[in-house]
Amino acid sequence: MKIAVIGQSLFGQEVYCHLRKEGHEVVGVFTVPDKDGKADPLGLEAEKDGVPVFKFPRWRTKGQALPDVVAKYQALGAELNVLPFCSQFIPMEIINAPCHGSIIYHPSLLPRHRGASAINWTLIHGDKKGGFSIFWADDGLDTGDLLLQKECEVLPDDTVSSLYNRFLFPEGVKGMVQAVRLIAEGRAPRLPQPEEGATYEGIQKKETAKLLVKNIQLEDGKMILASHFFKGADSSVLELTEAELVTAEAVRSAWKRILPNILEVEDSTDFFKSGAASVDVVRLVEEVKELCDGLELENEDVYMATTFRDFIQLLVRKLRGDDKESECVIDYVEKEANRLTIKMPHQLFIGGAFVDAEGDKTYETINPTDGSAICQVSLAQVSDVDKAVAAAKDAFENGLWGKISARDRGRLLYRLADLMEQHQEELATIEALDAGAVYTLALKTHVGMSIQTFRYFAGWCDKIQGSTIPINHARPNRNLSLTRKEPIGVCGIVIPWNYPLMMLSWKTAACLAAGNTVVIKPAQVTPLTALKFAELTLKAGIPKGVINILPGSGSLVGQRLSDHPDVRKIGFTGSTEVGKHIMKSCALSNVKKVSLELGGKSPLIIFADCDLSKAVQMGMSSVFFNKGENCIAAGRLFVEDSIHDQFVQKVVEEVRKMKIGNPLDRDTTHGPQNHQAHLRKLIEYCQRGVKEGATLVCGGNQVPRPGFFFEPTVFTDVEDHMFIAKEESFGPIMIISRFANGDVDTVLSRANATEFGLASGVFTKDINKALYVSDKLQAGTVFVNTYNKTDVAAPFGGFKQSGFGKDLGEAALNEYLRVKTVTFEY
Repeated sequence: MKIAVIGQSLFGQEVYCHLRKEGHEVVGVFTVPDKDGKADPLGLEAEKDGVPVFKFPRWRTKGQALPDVVAKYQALGAELNVLPFCSQFIPMEIINAPCHGSIIYHPSLLPRHRGASAINWTLIHGDKKGGFSIFWADDGLDTGDLLLQKECEVLPDDTVSSLYNRFLFPEGVKGMVQAVRLIAEGRAPRLPQPEEGATYEGIQKKETAKLLVKNIQLEDGKMILASHFFKGADSSVLELTEAELVTAEAVRSAWKRILPNILEVEDSTDFFKSGAASVDVVRLVEEVKELCDGLELENEDVYMATTFRDFIQLLVRKLRGDDKESECVIDYVEKEANRLTIKMPHQLFIGGAFVDAEGDKTYETINPTDGSAICQVSLAQVSDVDKAVAAAKDAFENGLWGKISARDRGRLLYRLADLMEQHQEELATIEALDAGAVYTLALKTHVGMSIQTFRYFAGWCDKIQGSTIPINHARPNRNLSLTRKEPIGVCGIVIPWNYPLMMLSWKTAACLAAGNTVVIKPAQVTPLTALKFAELTLKAGIPKGVINILPGSGSLVGQRLSDHPDVRKIGFTGSTEVGKHIMKSCALSNVKKVSLELGGKSPLIIFADCDLSKAVQMGMSSVFFNKGENCIAAGRLFVEDSIHDQFVQKVVEEVRKMKIGNPLDRDTTHGPQNHQAHLRKLIEYCQRGVKEGATLVCGGNQVPRPGFFFEPTVFTDVEDHMFIAKEESFGPIMIISRFANGDVDTVLSRANATEFGLASGVFTKDINKALYVSDKLQAGTVFVNTYNKTDVAAPFGGFKQSGFGKDLGEAALNEYLRVKTVTFEY
């Protein structure tokens, strides 16, 4: 008999070969076009035998058969069409053309599971019996008369693959050959399909559309209740409408086209495990957008839903407009301030959601300008830390964050920086309300440098590289060693209260750029910009669990982060005393990596040959910048004897010009101290200085007004043994000591006679002196003829008991990376 074989795949190839062995003449093979340069197995086999092969991309357009396609088919003179496995729609002009018609293989016991993915549905419905049908082709709805059926038992541990390989493939090939034999012998039956028991999956008629799913089988063979189908931790099952089912099958066809090595796209088929590459992600996104009339779909959506069932779930939600369900509901506290309506989240931020603390624990955060309560803030407990770490660990090990490319990670950080810039006035206002930061300074430094930091490290994301290393060869073989820089995992970041947003940004931006996830503990007294930042991360599209923020006490939250076995790195800025305790906890728990930016008593040496006006200006800034609440503030000024009195006079004149007031007022230069306990410490600090014999030139008292205001203060005649000469005030208190004219080495010795080494400075016009002094000063940063000049590209960190490790610059990335060596032999 003259036969035209229409189809594809290894199954089609086997049917073709067996038909030729039976002595039939295959006059032509019609298969799918080559995919990525690869021909279908059926077409390859036929070409080897010299059989005409046709690869039509389509047989019809707008419901009408293509005339040239029909003509090429009719020229072959086929007496029977055999369709072993065909994914294309074949026009009825072709189906009905041969004298014996057309027969089709279908992997179910018709009329059960008509439509696409019949094997899947056999398992989904929990059928005890499976099998295949060979039927006389109809108009594409699998309702044609039956010719032959064979059934098998569906075993409890059957999967799509096991059922197909055990029975449907080998017996199906034999069944197709037997069916052709019956037709050739004139004994082929035509048995109408009964409507009783008929089910339609994928392709449905309105009057029969019904979706009844009892069980679902997963890739590992386990059956689950249909009520759990498509269900994640925070989503519910969607029952697809008829139109959505048709769309799903069209998308399934797109997956088949993109994944040529997959015979059947199952609901559990994983796009990437099936061989898809990044270019295939783009292709899938574009095909689905075209199919769904320009639906908004991004590459990240494919990475987020890698299995077919998850992808369809995501797609249907988008089509329905329900994808917004995952948007976080935020209970804002609203304040009218700075001619703005400020909206402030006040709950913990865990796993992409704002939630109450365990036991609904809260505390008041206070406005230092007047001492009033801004709002109640959730107070994290130990159990909340465990939840946040678990969310961060899951995001690192299983989430989208680890699957996207480094460049896409950078794009998200750029987006976050843009959002921070869009909200910079609101962020700066919150810093003024919660931390007492002067608004204009907050806008430029607290917030401005935070934005710059995220942009800087966003650019580093795709430039983190290892190296290749020449090593001795294990002769006669050869070896290659290379290093990889990898993220550490879950990082804990504990930030201080003086620059709430900026300190968060310095550490978090580097941490995220390296690919880690993070749990952040803001200072208990200044949590609000961190929580606003959390809101912006959601808007930026940072995946859930990547960033978690826990306002709370250091003794509880900070301690648990230090002790937690799943936290692999702690970054801390704060006091040396607490830093030592954290270091000990990190060692005893799981030998965490740790970086510490601790206390300081930064010396500033002012030589007589300096530009005095600039030295006064920068000397003022070195102490009074940000109300003296500055990590690198000059804790002690050494002024050469010949200019000492003149320097002090000019400083006092400038101090008296300072405007103390509401930090939101544009002409304010000096706002309130951060919190009341700190104000008390400053008062005690000054009282001790006076008691030890230092000269209080000005200030030293609380300003008589509401709030936590402290006068800018100047002490002179400070001797090396005094408490205020050795200990940091962390406030607006200038400590001035004399040194003898020309005695460079002695003043260097005095400047270095401290256990701190965070920063230092020197003012001189003598370049040789500047180089010599900068070489000898024992500090992580030395400023020459300037002060407070930090930049996102320049590493920042201390020596001695001011800590170790770096923020900012390329060096900061290494704090959040680990180096792996890989050695090959060949």
